[in-house]
Amino acid sequence: MTRLHLNPERHLVSRIGWLRAAVLGANDGIVSTASLIIGVAAAAAKPADILVAGVAGLVAGAMSMAAGEYVSVSSQSDTERADLARERGELADNVEAEVHELAGIYVKRGVDPATADTVARQLMAKDALAAHAHDELGISEMTTARPIQAALTSAATFTAGAALPLAIVIIAPGGWLVVIEAIASLLFLALLGGVGARAGGAPVWTATLRVTFWGALAMAATAGIGLMVGTAV
Repeated sequence: MTRLHLNPERHLVSRIGWLRAAVLGANDGIVSTASLIIGVAAAAAKPADILVAGVAGLVAGAMSMAAGEYVSVSSQSDTERADLARERGELADNVEAEVHELAGIYVKRGVDPATADTVARQLMAKDALAAHAHDELGISEMTTARPIQAALTSAATFTAGAALPLAIVIIAPGGWLVVIEAIASLLFLALLGGVGARAGGAPVWTATLRVTFWGALAMAATAGIGLMVGTAV
């Protein structure tokens, strides 16, 4: 008798939660901190002032990212819990109607009515709420909101990203700081874009060019503002 050996598949969508927060945090850390440093340096500030501004930007940015991500994902989590509570009440009130509703979803996906009804009843016999959460509400283990995980990931990756341009302030010569900071930060962004795209299965060059372009635009804008402020003062 031939036995089938089924290998579990690993889908990239399972990474979407932490990957989004990680890439967003690191990208913001590099762009915002590098832009801040370049803007302050362009205003002819002293090296010590530039370093203080960079550190302050790192701390403030990490806290802002953590708080913003926590609030945003918590709102999603609240919505999920409210939908599940409503679904739990509907299941308690009229199970048969919920069976027909779930079967109707499968029919719309191409399953014949008799099979759809059988599948709906079997899934609901095992875990009715889980069946409706997955197929009616679109809530699954892979996509469910995790506020604390998202907040910590964003804060940690923002800090890691911001530390890179901040290190340039320490090692770069004062007269070349703006140029070296800009080039190094764009390289950091290109690397981040490539790594993030690779991990998510997306086109590497597209992601790399995208993050590099917007990073360069942000740095150019703050450099221009720094020059204007420095000249005016």
